[in-house]
Amino acid sequence: MPLNSYRFRSVWSVDCPPERAFEVLADLGSYPSWWREVRDARQVAEQAAELRCRSVLPYELVFQAHHNAREPEAGLLRADLVGDLDGTVSWRISGAGAGSRLVYDQEVVVRKPLLRRLALLGRPLLKANHELMMRSGQRGLRAYLAAGGVG
Repeated sequence: MPLNSYRFRSVWSVDCPPERAFEVLADLGSYPSWWREVRDARQVAEQAAELRCRSVLPYELVFQAHHNAREPEAGLLRADLVGDLDGTVSWRISGAGAGSRLVYDQEVVVRKPLLRRLALLGRPLLKANHELMMRSGQRGLRAYLAAGGVG
């Protein structure tokens, strides 16, 4: 795998029915309301948004997410990413007791020139940065859902 390619998996649990989790995760425009590292989300098409993200490290990633699978009955959301990140991201949403289990998978190639140049040295930092962002996202989603979906 090239140094600028990444695969990530995160598993979250939230206290809401899978239908509600699906609804919130499918709404890309709501992400800045609950995920502080998603600084901006701008609708660019019916099933697509441009996202601007920044975590701990001093760089910003800008990319478009285009839903290519949106299957509430199967609990599947999948999107193609284009921009500073090229690849795919998916959420698999299922019931878990009284709540939901959310499995996030991402396979991307980093296209941002600075990050490509720093791939060898920066790879462990980028992975740690991603992990921090995912933990923050889970906390934010839990708080957002507990507040009734109001950011």
